[in-house]
Amino acid sequence: MARTPRFYLLVAIAVGLGFAGAITGFILLGDSWYQLLIAAALGILLTQVAFLAHEANHRQILSSGPANDRLALIIGNGIVGMSQSWWASKHTRHHANPNRVGKDPDIEIDTISFLDEDAAKARGVQRWITRRQGWLFFPLLTLEGLNLYVLALRHLFSREEIKGRWQELGLLALRHALIIAPIFIFLPLGMAFAFLGVQMAVFGVYMGASFAPNHKGMAVIAPGAKLDFFSKQVRTSRNIRGGWWATWLMGGLNYQIEHHLFPNMARPHLSRARSIVREHCKTLGVPYVETSLLQSYGIVIRYLNEVGLAARDPFDCPLTGSTRHLSVK
Repeated sequence: MARTPRFYLLVAIAVGLGFAGAITGFILLGDSWYQLLIAAALGILLTQVAFLAHEANHRQILSSGPANDRLALIIGNGIVGMSQSWWASKHTRHHANPNRVGKDPDIEIDTISFLDEDAAKARGVQRWITRRQGWLFFPLLTLEGLNLYVLALRHLFSREEIKGRWQELGLLALRHALIIAPIFIFLPLGMAFAFLGVQMAVFGVYMGASFAPNHKGMAVIAPGAKLDFFSKQVRTSRNIRGGWWATWLMGGLNYQIEHHLFPNMARPHLSRARSIVREHCKTLGVPYVETSLLQSYGIVIRYLNEVGLAARDPFDCPLTGSTRHLSVK
């Protein structure tokens, strides 16, 4: 386990140098449309910080739980611009019941429908989108960054009881003052909006493209199904091949099966756990799914298009749901 602190120190240094380079480029370029390249770089860097916030939420980085929680709060709210309390609550429920109907918030209807029954309820513009949602998935991700920022503010300004509400709001205010305000101070108004749009679009696509391959298109667990912990986590998760480059690109999410089985395991150790888990799956006869990144995107698009068929016409909807839901007892 000695590799863990050194690994995250190297990640922090790499990301820090990236931000330093982006800030230097922003200052030197001035009033230039080449600033959009800096905006794209910031979108990538913010996603890398989001990966670290995700790992801190899982208490993988530092030695104590409270220290990890503070780190997740500081970098999640103060740098990325998300709400740590909203993310932690949502993500905890996802890990407890991945792809389980009625319990996993990640398959609840938003703009995209992940279940046939939700797609069948779509009306108007929503139905038009749902019918084409597989092909529209990646274009829609350009709005996901904005959506995450809006969800953070909606959550923190809601009437529900939230521990540390003002601390989170304070960090968000400081973050926006240090990151967003300079864009509008030093760039012309139109260029500033374009800069912010590109940054949020790249952030949204990168985040969505990293999280979507993990579970979308895998088995959906029916509400009343009874599965043991191991089968539930493995059957609903998908790994991405690629080794070290995929681990850096996806923040360790390429080892999704191992991450769900050992959510507190730090990123550097997931690759070694993979061989053990694969062998155990073989022994138990539990499918272990691993594909390339491009194959996973093809699976996600095909799955979403199949679900979208339910929005076409309730009288000629294909019976796709019955074949996708796991109902093991």
